[in-house]
Amino acid sequence: MTQPTIRLTREQADAFGRELDAIRDEVLADLGQTDVDYIRRVIKAQRAMEIGGRALLMAGIFPPAWLAGTALLGISKILDNMEIGHNVMHGQYEWTGDPALRGRTFEWDTACPADQWRHSHNFSHHTFTNIVGMDRDIGYGILRMSPDQPWRPYYLGNPVYAFLLMVLFQYGVALHELEADRIRSGEISFSDKREIASEIWRKTRRQLLKDYVAFPLLAGPFAPFVLTGNMTANLMRNVWSYMIIFCGHFPDGTQEFTVEETRNESRGQWYFRQILGSANLTGGKLFHLLSGNLSHQIEHHLFPDVPARRYSEMAPHVREVCERYGVPYNAGPLPKQFATVVRKIVKFALPTRQRSNSEELVAAA
Repeated sequence: MTQPTIRLTREQADAFGRELDAIRDEVLADLGQTDVDYIRRVIKAQRAMEIGGRALLMAGIFPPAWLAGTALLGISKILDNMEIGHNVMHGQYEWTGDPALRGRTFEWDTACPADQWRHSHNFSHHTFTNIVGMDRDIGYGILRMSPDQPWRPYYLGNPVYAFLLMVLFQYGVALHELEADRIRSGEISFSDKREIASEIWRKTRRQLLKDYVAFPLLAGPFAPFVLTGNMTANLMRNVWSYMIIFCGHFPDGTQEFTVEETRNESRGQWYFRQILGSANLTGGKLFHLLSGNLSHQIEHHLFPDVPARRYSEMAPHVREVCERYGVPYNAGPLPKQFATVVRKIVKFALPTRQRSNSEELVAAA
C-alpha cells in the first residue's frame, strides 16, 4: 500500500507538539486516588484469577474444571503482562510512591528479565520508534517488516518465523536483548552477550520450572492436566500479546523511517513520528483492559509514562489535533488490522523495491 507524503514545517510541528503536551499536562495534573485504586483492583483480580485457575487445574481430570482453570490462568497471565507489568514498568505509577508499583524494580511472569525489557523496550523502542536499524522491535531481529530492510533469501521464511514468534512470543521477547541477528551476521560475538544470555537463561529456567515442573508435581496423579493447562495458558498469553503488539505497529498505514529522516528532530517532530508509526484498535472496555490499553498504541507511544487507563479519554483530543494538522490517525478493529499485518508479513518475504528519497516520509525541517 503506497502511503501519501505527509509533511509539517518545523513551525507546524512545534505547534503540534505544544498541543499534545497540553493534553498530557492536563491528565498528569488530574492523577490521584482513582488511578491508584484502579491498578490495585486489577492486581487483586489478577492474583485471584491466578490462584483460582491453578486450583481448578488441580481438579483438571474433570473437563469443566480444566477449561475454567486454563481460561482463568491464561487471563491472569495476560493481565500480569499487559495491564500490570508493561504499564508499571513504564513508570506510569511511579508518582504514587508505592514500592509494589515501582517500575524500576517490578518483575513480571514471563521469560524476559524485567531489567532487559526496560532497556530494549522503554529506552530503545520508545526513543527510536520505527527507525529502521535503531528500533529492534521492527521484526524483532527475525522478520522483515519494512521495505527499508534489505531483502535476502532468509526472509522467504517470513510467514513461518512469524507464526513461531507468535506461539513462542515470550521467548522471542526474552531473546530480544541478545541481538541474535548481530551475532549471526558476525557484527558481534556470543561472548559479548554472555552475561545477558545467562540472565535470560536464569529467568527462563525459573518460568519453566514453575509452570512445567513445580505445579504439575504438586498435582500428583493429575500432573498431566496441570501441565497441559499451563501450556495452554501460556499459549493464550503469547498469541494475544503478539496480535495486540503487531497490530499496534505494523498494519496498513503505519510507517517506518530511516536514521537520516529523523536526525535533529524536534519534540513536535518526535510526536509526529510516533503517530505515523502507530495504530489503534477499536473495542469495548474489556477489550482495552485485556490489551493493557495498548489498543491505544498511538496514545501510548505519545505518552508512555501516563497511566494507560487514561488513554481512552486522551484519544479523542489527540485525534482532533491530528485532524486539524492533517496527520492521519490510524484506528480499526482487531480482525481488520491483523489481516493487514499478515499480508505485510507475506509481502516482505519476497524482494520489494526500497523507497527512493522522493518517497521518504519526513517532517520537513
